Amino acid sequence: MLYELHNEQMTITADPFGAELHSLCREGREYLWQAGDAWKRHAPILFPFICSPMENRYRAFGDTYTMRANHGFARDLMFTLLEQTPDSLTFELKDTPDTLAQYPYPFRFTVRYTLLPDGVKVSHTVYNPGKAPMFFYIGGHPAFNCPLLPGERFEDYYVEYAQSEHITQRIDGKLVTLLEDGNCLDMTRSLFDHDAIILDAPRSKAVSLRSEKSPHSVTVEFPESGCIAVWSPTGDDRAAFVCLEPWTSLPVYADDDTPDLEEKAHAIRLAPGEEYSYAYTIRVQ
Repeated sequence: MLYELHNEQMTITADPFGAELHSLCREGREYLWQAGDAWKRHAPILFPFICSPMENRYRAFGDTYTMRANHGFARDLMFTLLEQTPDSLTFELKDTPDTLAQYPYPFRFTVRYTLLPDGVKVSHTVYNPGKAPMFFYIGGHPAFNCPLLPGERFEDYYVEYAQSEHITQRIDGKLVTLLEDGNCLDMTRSLFDHDAIILDAPRSKAVSLRSEKSPHSVTVEFPESGCIAVWSPTGDDRAAFVCLEPWTSLPVYADDDTPDLEEKAHAIRLAPGEEYSYAYTIRVQ
């Protein structure tokens, strides 16, 4: 069952399965990728990992665990609708014996969508009900239609960072510069030949998907993020979308110098009885 919110300009729908946003419309124009053969998802939520540790294995409390799916388990589990108001939907996920077999921390994880006049705010809250500190990562993975209008091409679009950035990517063991103190990346299929373009500690607090041929655009604001990723499947013209992914930090595999989750440099540490909040906003025009 999908839940819907709407105001004068915006309509969103969200699914309790994965607490995933399924639609983001402004004045009848759909901005969110509607799934398909190129990628079966819309805007999955990444928790408690971003990406996967080496061989999906890691240690916690001195024992070895296997996270069975990439990006953690939240995107593939049923949440409970905790609250619905005229302008918000709140979903909740709690630990189960199955999650504890993969990730040995009790938790309460809530996702709230708050409808705005020009978009939606996505808020996450983690509560630690356990007796020991817990460690985790959170990420957004929304996919936006590219192109946004019929008659346009994927290559008509570019990603614009709010600030000038220096972006590199490791290719065949060498560090290659993709952006040299600039703020625009032109969209091409080959741009993603080596997977997502990940920017650690960005100067920018927002990134946009734009085209000189269209008045319509998407902007993701991420004031609390330590990392922003851009991704689209390489070499697949059916993949008419670009993901703008605000993450709390670099992904878990960036910390594979140690298998111990408690020692991973970019994992969030949450003390017993404490709460952690993380949010970003999507605006469309």
